[in-house]
Amino acid sequence: MASFKRHVQLRLLAVAAMAVVAHGATTTHLQFYMHDTVTASAGSPATAMRTVRGPTPAPGNPINRFGDMYTIDDALTEEPDLASRAVGRAQGFYLMASRSADQLLLSGNMVFTAGKYNGSTVAMMGRDAILDEVRELPVVGGTGAFRGAAGFVQIRTHSFNASNNNAVLKVDMYMI
Repeated sequence: MASFKRHVQLRLLAVAAMAVVAHGATTTHLQFYMHDTVTASAGSPATAMRTVRGPTPAPGNPINRFGDMYTIDDALTEEPDLASRAVGRAQGFYLMASRSADQLLLSGNMVFTAGKYNGSTVAMMGRDAILDEVRELPVVGGTGAFRGAAGFVQIRTHSFNASNNNAVLKVDMYMI
């Protein structure tokens, strides 16, 4: 019964979203790069810190464990180079949420600190299967220019260093 109820709720949400788009609602597309620096280097401080150490080693992953949680304050830039124009910060956490695969629960607030959206935020939360080419997470809200935002985020790994866990992610946000 709960499954059927959830199915009906999802169908109603989809119909409502299509109605908003059909009535000329504008969509916003933002693209930027998120710099997740777990291991600091010269000129690049750590922006992700393990705050909880899980009890169970993850298969095939010598660094992370099931239950590990990293708190983040990652730079957001216009281009993949960290020296490119800063647009904000990704603040939140990710949790190693699977005992058998590299899958995270990612909860983040994109805090915009420059440009047209300075002072606004977008909240996202969902499953991030980090080995997939493209991962999709829901936008669950926002503030300022994005108050009441709904939509989705597509994340692609631009670069990843397996020896230190540092990554640059390409983020595409689509919101109504």
